[in-house]
Amino acid sequence: MTYRDEHLNAKRELPVEGSPQCVGVVMDGNRRWAKRNGLPTVEGHRVGYNKLNNLMQWAKEEKIPYVIVYAFSSENWNRSEEEVSALMGLFRHFFRSQINYAKRNNVKIVFIGERERLPKDIQTGMTRIERETQHNTALTLVIAAPYGSRGEIVDAINRILDTQGGHDHITEDIVSGYLWTSGIPDPDLIIRTGGRRRLSNFLLWQAAYAELYFSDTLWPDFVRTEFTKVLYDYSLRKRSFGK
Repeated sequence: MTYRDEHLNAKRELPVEGSPQCVGVVMDGNRRWAKRNGLPTVEGHRVGYNKLNNLMQWAKEEKIPYVIVYAFSSENWNRSEEEVSALMGLFRHFFRSQINYAKRNNVKIVFIGERERLPKDIQTGMTRIERETQHNTALTLVIAAPYGSRGEIVDAINRILDTQGGHDHITEDIVSGYLWTSGIPDPDLIIRTGGRRRLSNFLLWQAAYAELYFSDTLWPDFVRTEFTKVLYDYSLRKRSFGK
């Protein structure tokens, strides 16, 4: 066994300078996983959503304070009515099951996106889980749903224009302050599972200097050892931020 293998298999903490403070995750591959296993599409989504519990636990073990997951994109509304309805049902199940998990595990949950497009009961569920977990400190899980980065940027620009008195000179800090992620660190690392190598309208502004990692593993099959491997790979990268 090589040193690298031992490093990946051992329980360990990354050195502070090699630890991401915020990790974005594009949880891709649920539908393909279901098809590969001869299951209905909704079953792939169900397994994928349940994987969030694992992700939260892994992040806590690695002392990563922020995780942002891409749970439902603005383009997902274009999927079949049956699939969208099933996804809404999974959101409802998530609220019932996750609020107790979050409380027990000291996880704060925040939602970003166009929540006004969602059914009223889901909006109410989002507000409730945010309120009841707002003082938790071990991890902040940010759920992007329904989310699209271009829409986020357009919304920020419109709100800047609507600000009383306006702004004589627009800076990056001003724009960042109007984004839905205001107050949340930009991702140091973005992981996309499922083999596709694109961001798909996820955190385009915030990802300016994020390290990207593309895994061929479908999201329902993504396991702790691969998460460890990704973090190890990240720790070896030298981030220059254009300098």
